[in-house]
Amino acid sequence: MASVVETTLAIPPRRKRGPVLHFIGRLFREKPLGAAGAVVFVLFLFCGLFADVLAPYGMNQIAPLNRLKPPSWAFPFGTDNLGRDMLSRCLYGAQLSVIIGFCAASIATVISVVLGVVSGYLGGKFDLVLQRFVDAWMSFPDLIILIVVVSVVGPGMPQIIVTLGLLLGIAGSRIIRGAVVSVRENMYVHAAQSTGASTFRILWRHILPNVMAPVIVLFTTRVGTVILAESGLSFLGLGVPPPAPTWGGLLSGSGRTYMLQGPWLALAPGLCLTVVVYATNMFGDALRDLLDPRMRGSR
Repeated sequence: MASVVETTLAIPPRRKRGPVLHFIGRLFREKPLGAAGAVVFVLFLFCGLFADVLAPYGMNQIAPLNRLKPPSWAFPFGTDNLGRDMLSRCLYGAQLSVIIGFCAASIATVISVVLGVVSGYLGGKFDLVLQRFVDAWMSFPDLIILIVVVSVVGPGMPQIIVTLGLLLGIAGSRIIRGAVVSVRENMYVHAAQSTGASTFRILWRHILPNVMAPVIVLFTTRVGTVILAESGLSFLGLGVPPPAPTWGGLLSGSGRTYMLQGPWLALAPGLCLTVVVYATNMFGDALRDLLDPRMRGSR
């Protein structure tokens, strides 16, 4: 009996995994498509942050002798009509997409959280007036608003970031408001109100932490939406002006002009855009299923 006790005591206790590792394990186990999207999303971030190191050539390094070269070991994505390496230009395009996507998505998320939390918690006439304004804002086509604003203020990265942040932030406040309306009826919120807690304290300590799941999902999906919208503007010539190699600009410039002579000019940025946006949306859907307790995947 003593030997059994000694053997039992000799076995070290099993260490519990942290919440982050546990969540990553659930992501790969329950949502393999979302996990694949997360891997692509991380690779996209890595390529965008370290494009200066990863790119084998400069983004506008011209070599006329290498004009319209097909994909090879020297140029994995081929070259364009001026002899510029398409792989390098796509990597620098990822860098611009990371900057625009994350900055605009951050602005949009902050606006959505502020409007949604205040409107959902206060309710009453303030909520009624604000939601009618949101309805009117959402009734306008997004692309038309973007084209009008950029045509007035001019193309450029700051203009696109602020415009997309406002456009998506006001529309996304409806999602946060719905989550806040369901949270404010819980008993702990009523208990905080009965003890005389201030409105700011209730919003900061009780409402906001319990709506972080939709906030995280909203931010993730907004990144893909911003990248797609910026590419559409660049394709129309209203995005970041050349010679900055945005993915939409690559499709609209040499990619459209020399598509028949060099199909890789349109395939390379088009595939990058498709894969990144699709992976981002799959990752956002997986986060929603895992973080929202009302979803089946969160069990």
